[in-house]
Amino acid sequence: MDSERQPTAGHLAAWAAVGTLAERELVRFFRQRTRLIGALGQPLIFWILFGAGLHGSFRAPGWAETRVPSMTYQEYFFPGVAVLIVMFTAIFSTISIIEDRREGFLQGVLVAPIPRWSLVVGKLLGGTALAVLQASLFLLVGPLLALVGLAPEMNLQLTIAQLPQLIAFLALIAFGLTGLGYIIAWPMNSTQGFHAIMSVFLMPMWLLSGAFFPGQSGWLAWIIRLNPLTYGVAGLRRLLYPEGTFVGGPTLPPLATCWWIVAGFSLVCLCIAVVLTRRRSATDAR
Repeated sequence: MDSERQPTAGHLAAWAAVGTLAERELVRFFRQRTRLIGALGQPLIFWILFGAGLHGSFRAPGWAETRVPSMTYQEYFFPGVAVLIVMFTAIFSTISIIEDRREGFLQGVLVAPIPRWSLVVGKLLGGTALAVLQASLFLLVGPLLALVGLAPEMNLQLTIAQLPQLIAFLALIAFGLTGLGYIIAWPMNSTQGFHAIMSVFLMPMWLLSGAFFPGQSGWLAWIIRLNPLTYGVAGLRRLLYPEGTFVGGPTLPPLATCWWIVAGFSLVCLCIAVVLTRRRSATDAR
């Protein structure tokens, strides 16, 4: 009987640690409200300013011009900004790994009698919850700004029926990006190095996702197609419109393809993060 109870108790302890670590991310966020300004305010300003500046020179891509001929740049840019908010939140959530190592909290978790995967899952779930919360706020605020004149009229038709699938897809994108941020932050000792990686890797990854410009032809189009974040932006774009609005094509992949690729990307990031965390190194002892 004791041998049967021990695995059960171990699993309960592991999942209790997951919940505690995820809750800690939420508590830390609400105590540091400036993070909300950084993760939500800056992309919102980008959306308004870039939308106003590029409004006159934007031409709707081929997959939209026959179905939504009046698409403005702000409308095109809208899903990309939601993904940018998710990425910023993932960055702010995972940079805390470096701070936790410096303060000694991470070492305490690593020597606790819990599996190391619980540390990874707890951090990722906490970051995912924060990212979905902030991106959902933007998705609600965007149409309101259009109503008051800060953005041109948009053809988006958000309904209650769309919300569960939309939030689930946002959560999948957020989980993958938080996992990617975790992989980058884990071996690092300085926040400056993390920000440098963000500048030369994460931001170009977002720019080359079809969020900022279509990139329908040439060598740039191939880079965009190979970028897993492209399918996050494309899937979100499809979910923001009624089903059947856009035709399928190489520049706007089908929704099912977006689900599979984003899910695969998230799973790969999770597995790599667990492997890195299980590997003992001198960095863990610092």
